[in-house]
Amino acid sequence: MRQTRVLLFCTAAIIAASPALAASGSGKLHYPVAHRDKTVDHYFGTAVPAPYQWMENMDSPRLHKWVKQENALTNSYLSKIPVRSWIDHRLTQLWNYPKETTPDQVAGGRIFFRRNTGLQNQSVLYVQDGPSAKPRVLIDPNKLSPDGSIALAGFTPSPDGKYIAYRLSQGGSDWETVHVMNVATGKKLSDAVKWVKFSNITWTHDDAGFFYSRYPKPASNNKINQQVVDQKLYYHAIGKPQGSDKLIYARPDLPRWVVEGDVSENGHYLFVTLQNGTAPQNELYYADLGKPDKPDIGAKLKPLFTKNDAKYSVVGVKDGTLYLQTTLGAPRDRIVATSLATPSPEHWHTVVPEGKGVIQNATLADGKLLVDSQVAAKSRLKLYSTGGKALATLPFPTLGSVAGLSARNDSSTVYYGFTSFLYPMSVYRYDVATGKTGTVFKPDVKFDPSRYETKQVFYKSRDGTKVPMFIVARKGLKLDGSHPTVLYGYGGFDITITPHFSPMLPVWLELGGVYAVPNLRGGGTYGEKWHKAGMLGNKQNVFDDFAWAAKYLIGNKYTSANHLGIQGYSNGGLLTGASITQSPQLFGAAYIGHGVLDMLRYQKFSGGALWAPEYGTSDNKKAFKWLYAYSPLHNIKQGTCYPPTLITTSWDDDRVVPMHEFKFTAKIQRAQGCNNPILLHTTGATSHVYMPTDKQISQTADVWAFEADSLGVTKPPASSGNGKTD
Repeated sequence: MRQTRVLLFCTAAIIAASPALAASGSGKLHYPVAHRDKTVDHYFGTAVPAPYQWMENMDSPRLHKWVKQENALTNSYLSKIPVRSWIDHRLTQLWNYPKETTPDQVAGGRIFFRRNTGLQNQSVLYVQDGPSAKPRVLIDPNKLSPDGSIALAGFTPSPDGKYIAYRLSQGGSDWETVHVMNVATGKKLSDAVKWVKFSNITWTHDDAGFFYSRYPKPASNNKINQQVVDQKLYYHAIGKPQGSDKLIYARPDLPRWVVEGDVSENGHYLFVTLQNGTAPQNELYYADLGKPDKPDIGAKLKPLFTKNDAKYSVVGVKDGTLYLQTTLGAPRDRIVATSLATPSPEHWHTVVPEGKGVIQNATLADGKLLVDSQVAAKSRLKLYSTGGKALATLPFPTLGSVAGLSARNDSSTVYYGFTSFLYPMSVYRYDVATGKTGTVFKPDVKFDPSRYETKQVFYKSRDGTKVPMFIVARKGLKLDGSHPTVLYGYGGFDITITPHFSPMLPVWLELGGVYAVPNLRGGGTYGEKWHKAGMLGNKQNVFDDFAWAAKYLIGNKYTSANHLGIQGYSNGGLLTGASITQSPQLFGAAYIGHGVLDMLRYQKFSGGALWAPEYGTSDNKKAFKWLYAYSPLHNIKQGTCYPPTLITTSWDDDRVVPMHEFKFTAKIQRAQGCNNPILLHTTGATSHVYMPTDKQISQTADVWAFEADSLGVTKPPASSGNGKTD
């Protein structure tokens, strides 16, 4: 469940007579009545009532009526919040700055990148025919649909930049259709490759076609909920109908596994990975394609590593030597060199050993190795010789994160993006040959970061484990327990939440807020051991780490329980859902965004079964016990006073399907034992990872307004961070 992470913030008060109720103009809210039936599921002798299981039928008129009523209630409530208009206005101001991605360079000098002038619903794809050429528009996705509902999900240039394969999706769905364009003329070709999901695109060097992965066509009436099984790797020849695509690799004996192909930069080899859903291990195969300009598409795949005992990721091939990033014998990753003829570990030579930092990514750059690693969630980018000698450390302006990296073995130019909590993404160019660094793009945001600071602390969790946490706040902040504070977390899938900029953060800081991000177990902060300490039967460690982060902030007088809000999205929504059901008194409010909330049935829908290596499933007796113990839906207690909570989802989310939010909302609204609001907002033409800019701003302002009002923030600041009174 790796995903694009959208940073939102959430705070609100816990007391029953919460200031949040002032927005509604009355006391207890009257929620739409959700139908309950007598459905009961049985797991290994345990009867589990499931009165809202009917909500899994997304075509139900009763469900659509209920969701419409919930949206009306939520919209009415949010419209009465005093500071919402100021938040929306200031957020729009701060969002309106130019943004660019790290350039994608190809052989022959062409460069591709995306640019947004500020408030465009989607970023526009540009191409430069050379580093000094004038950029020109290649694809403007804003012209594809007036409401931004057709998303440009990604693009892949052919090796010399002659063609570009670009992926479109309806509402940002994980289902994508691949199209092809001639870059020189801008002419769209006839190709349309459908039912692509969880796949990359990788071209052969003759520009004749590309490898991709797809699933069978889903039932026409069930594209959102239907489980995805039997992914296969194909080759598509340009100009040919999809029905003639060549099957390259399939594993019908492993229907839940994910298969992906990748052609080496030199065009000689196809590497194929096979992975059990989101498991950290994979198998690796390769085929010798022969001459790059006349590749043998039908070349036989040969096994490299098939024990499924570690991560094996190809860094590149140079002079017949294969460079791998692997966790075998190195939970924090290492880089090794070997031969395709004798690839077994006893023939490996370690080039970059496991170190203090966790290697995130590595690539060949001008015959050298460029390694992106993280030390306690802070990025470091270093250049090594292929013999393992450290040559240079690329410069960063402050504590922060690499946000995009583009390098080639046949080029001395490296592009990398950098961001931090207080600094939006800038793009830099590094010359491997000279060691010189230059700025390619640096945005101008109307916000003065010098008034604020980011610090990293280490606190003890419930079992004594030290957990790192970033805290962003005004310089010289008086620690008196009075400050509205947002605690954001994720804690899963080996994903590390690193410092990055969101236009919402200055808004929160200007309102006097504090923002905190703990790097919970289950993530990848300290490598695979840290990940395993928060997955499967160890998942409770994640919730404990989060609760003890809250206790640290309260104990050190940054805030108090009724000034502390929590926020999470996707797996982070599971985190916040579990947190309020386990410790409702500890938090002032919660934002649950597209969260995995029904842990007993998540695997039955869409790609949910791919997460089984991370969570386990209720089909297993042992896993059922730990899932049932923390599943947010199943741990709601009637009559409990839950903090003010805002829950969001989308009809078009085909990753974490909306039945999670629907069932959870219906149950917790019925159980609520005090007047704190529990609100649901459901959008359309958006997805788990995509939302056009106008809808992002609107929903983010809604979330912030709900949180600010719940904390008693009823007035905007006297002036904004740019020194101007608004």
